[in-house]
Amino acid sequence: MYEKLFAVLLSICLSLPIITGCSKPPQPTDTASPEKKVIAIAQIQQETNIFSPLKTTLSDFEALELKYGDEILTVNQQYELGGFLKSVRDFGHGNIQVLPIIKAWAISGGPIERDVYERFKSELLQGLTACNKLDGIYLALHGSMGVEGLYDPEADLLQAIRDTVGTEIPIGVSFDLHANVTHKRVQLSTFIIGYKTNPHRDQFKAGYSAGEILIKTVNGKIKPTMAFRKMRLLKGGGMNIDFLSPMRQIFQRMKQMERSDDVLSVSNFMVHIWLDEPELGWSTVVITNNDLPLAEKLAEEIADLDWSVREVKHPEPVTPAEAIQIARDNKLGRKFGTTVFCDIADSVGAGAPGENTWILKALIEEGADLISYIPVRDPEAARQVFEIPLNQTITLTVGGKLDTLYNRPLEVTGQVIHKKEWIYGKTVILKNKGMHIILTEMPVPAMHPDFYTDLGLSLWKADIVIVKNLFPFRIWYWLYNRKTINVTTPGVTNINVFDIQYQNITRPIYPFDNIQSWRW
Repeated sequence: MYEKLFAVLLSICLSLPIITGCSKPPQPTDTASPEKKVIAIAQIQQETNIFSPLKTTLSDFEALELKYGDEILTVNQQYELGGFLKSVRDFGHGNIQVLPIIKAWAISGGPIERDVYERFKSELLQGLTACNKLDGIYLALHGSMGVEGLYDPEADLLQAIRDTVGTEIPIGVSFDLHANVTHKRVQLSTFIIGYKTNPHRDQFKAGYSAGEILIKTVNGKIKPTMAFRKMRLLKGGGMNIDFLSPMRQIFQRMKQMERSDDVLSVSNFMVHIWLDEPELGWSTVVITNNDLPLAEKLAEEIADLDWSVREVKHPEPVTPAEAIQIARDNKLGRKFGTTVFCDIADSVGAGAPGENTWILKALIEEGADLISYIPVRDPEAARQVFEIPLNQTITLTVGGKLDTLYNRPLEVTGQVIHKKEWIYGKTVILKNKGMHIILTEMPVPAMHPDFYTDLGLSLWKADIVIVKNLFPFRIWYWLYNRKTINVTTPGVTNINVFDIQYQNITRPIYPFDNIQSWRW
């Protein structure tokens, strides 16, 4: 989920004249109008790489978004919650009162500290109990959140909500396309819907669809009926693009299904593979209007289609040295644009620390003459160099401090040519020949060209640009990118499941086992 980081900087404030809300828990809310239906909304969202050595802390949420009550309604409304609020205006007809409780959202990273998760859960429950009238709940979740010492935290959250509000109040949930949907989440939710694009481009639409279904449900106009299929399939969902083969045909079929008046939503969850839980695997979810046989049939069909393409291979990544040679040989492409290296094993967008030094090492040894831009997260080094005067040359060791399992320290030398303090903390550029080493305090996905251009670097002049993100960059860099190369190194976001140190997944499962059916 990762163009979101940049969208925070460009958030759009919407005018919401029909909406009021609970203040920050545990303060009581205003009494809702008796003729209005009351829907509480909340977002607790982070995609977790359970194998990352770095924990996700409260400060990580505060750095991106941690809002309460009415302040939720004034920022960053172009994603799920904004879509939901638009549905209130379109389908509520002035008879829906929205009660915003909490919006906690952090960039992808390691497991969330347990006390931070428990705090958010407590604040959400306090907000629900403070609302003296409640007809529905909308939750914008990721679906692949990980918490220290806890399996399936989204199910834990749903269970706590059910224990608080009971079983009758409808709960609508939206998930990222890479959610790990479990049986318990399905049991506790009234309906679950997911994004239908990868790279993700329809978060607003997902929230809008969830709002339409929930509003019509609380008004008694429809009865959402959900079918769910859990699959013994653990292929890297992050490498499957909705508009390219083989997934294109499947998502087209899903759109055909949704054209039926009786079908409310069809979702296909190609799971985030960097979790380690007993129910890890792909899922399909279909929502109909009170037609369970139809929902079961369609959920089964999508699962069969997923299974039919399980053996389609992903593009083979190359080593840093091979990537540099490919870029060097791509003279025409470099003349009219740049070559983008996708650092797949250190993908900040999938929860990696962002301090890979392997590609940098190869550039020093074999590509120093090429103009390259490479971000390296090293808080200590960034702060140290930030105090050095511009144009001075410095030699120091970077990397290998956060992830000592996969990364190695590397000595670099460069001239300090730029400094900036912004969303990524203290940031400096060291230039050595053609290399531009960008040291940052915070992790950098670099999925949007603005990261580089805001530092005064021209994408037109670069031979090589490194990104630490699997998909959104493929849209954002289209103007400059003449060739994308997937580069493999040691790291916590290795896309080969055989290299991931799973301990808790349920076997048998494809591709680890030679099984003939996806059925759980």
